[in-house]
Formats: sequence, C-alpha cells, structure tokens
Amino acid sequence: MERPRGLHQGDRSGGDPVTPEHAALIDGEPLPTERVNAFLEAPHRGAGLYRSAAPPRGATSHNGPAPARRQTEAPSAARQRRRWATQVVVTDELARRACADRGLKVPEEVSPVSVLAVAETDVADLGSIVAAALAHSPAARNLLAALESEQTVPEPAVRDYYDRNRDRFLTPEALRRGVTPFDGVAPEDLLPYDEVREGISRELRRAAGRKAFFGWLDQARAGVTYAHGHEHPGDPSHPDHEHRH
Repeated sequence: MERPRGLHQGDRSGGDPVTPEHAALIDGEPLPTERVNAFLEAPHRGAGLYRSAAPPRGATSHNGPAPARRQTEAPSAARQRRRWATQVVVTDELARRACADRGLKVPEEVSPVSVLAVAETDVADLGSIVAAALAHSPAARNLLAALESEQTVPEPAVRDYYDRNRDRFLTPEALRRGVTPFDGVAPEDLLPYDEVREGISRELRRAAGRKAFFGWLDQARAGVTYAHGHEHPGDPSHPDHEHRH
C-alpha cells in the first residue's frame, strides 16, 4: 500500500504534528529525535564526519578531540550540524523502507559507532549529505547497488564515451612521449576499445545508478515533514541556511 505523502514543514502552515521527541515525520510516521542525537554523539560522527564532509562557516581546526571542537563551535554551526545530521538519518530511514519494499535485506538499526570514511571525491560528486548517508547507512549502499545493477548502458553510448574522452585512454608509451588529444592521436597511441569497453560500461552504469539514487531520494523526501530545528540546512526558511556541496 502506498504511504500517504506529507510536505516539508517550511512549505505549509499547520500539517501533521511534530513533537520535540520527533525530528521528523516520514509519511506520517515519527522519526525519533534520539536517532539524530545518537548520530551526533557517536565518536567521529556528529562533529568529525560533518566537518570532513561539509565544514561549516566558523568551524575550528580539524585537530584535537571532538569535545574540544564542539566547545568552540558557533551556535549557528551547531544548529546546522543538527539539521545536516537529520538529513543523513532521514536518508537512512527512507533507504531502509525502500530496501524493504524491494525485498533487500538490511539491518534493523544502524550502529552509531562504526562509520566508513567519506572520500573527498564522493563529497564532490554526491554532495556532503548523500556521501555521508552512504557512509552511515548499509541500506543506502544496498539501494544504490541495486539501482546501479538495474541500469543498462547502450553500446553506442559506451563507444561515444571512448571517442569523446581519448585523453583517458592514451597508452603508457604515448603518455611518456607527451602525446595529447589536441596534437592528434594515432590509433596506436590509444588503448584498444575492446580492452577498455567493460570499464567504461561499468563507469557509465555507476553514474546512471547515482542519478537514479538522486531521483529516488528527491521523490522520497516529498513525504517528510521536519520538526523545528531539523529542517534541511539549505532551507531558506531558517536564518542559518546555507547550501553546500
């Protein structure tokens, strides 16, 4: 059965009641604030992961233990960190529901203790919230993997990528000679298409899977109503808003 959809609290007045015990309502079902608190309070998560993925304005040095950093954190940064953490936890909950709908096995709860590293390239490609959600949530990773596996890349698209990105397929010998695509590339300066085709297809399928993940997340978020203090950090309805990628 399709769950009824809600709207962002900032998009309407009134609506479903959200209490201080709830960080958000997801399709009318409460998401306990304690889940956001657990994420924030876990070592190297609430402060360290936030700063590594999306350093707020006025943030202190990355050095030193998290408690020391937290003591000097500006109030606006602390509020943004909570909003950012809420998005990560909400994404985990949405992904767990999506995995259940798809018959994918996921843990009942995510341990707030363990964490995967967030690569700078992932932050650049995905944005800090999605990158951190994938580091935090096995369900989000399972869903992304499922979406990637569903993608089909036509052969012409793979060949077109090879033809348009010749700088990526120069042979080691051509690189040693300083050959560039702008100087004209001889066929022997390029790795054979058949040799790199599978890698290109895998890369394009991965990109398509990420695009599908973003599309799913945008649609799934339509059913979320946030409590005051837990809005999206880029929501212009609150004074501390900022949009970071």
